[in-house]
Amino acid sequence: MAHNPSLAPILDKAVEGKTIKEIVAMSPEVLAGVSKADADALKAAFNVKTIEDLATNKYVLWAQALTTLAKYEK
Repeated sequence: MAHNPSLAPILDKAVEGKTIKEIVAMSPEVLAGVSKADADALKAAFNVKTIEDLATNKYVLWAQALTTLAKYEK
């Protein structure tokens, strides 16, 4: 798995030996805790087909930005 044992807890064993570039092109279901049904729901709701799609999804990015900004709101 991407030559980094630190990634083992967040990825399925099925991706062992894959590079990071290969992993981000895979379905989110290879992330620990994300089921096939979860991945299918992400695809249906947000057209997320890969880990990269999930990471760059505008709704995910907006949620991250709002959460960061909320920490500094007075």
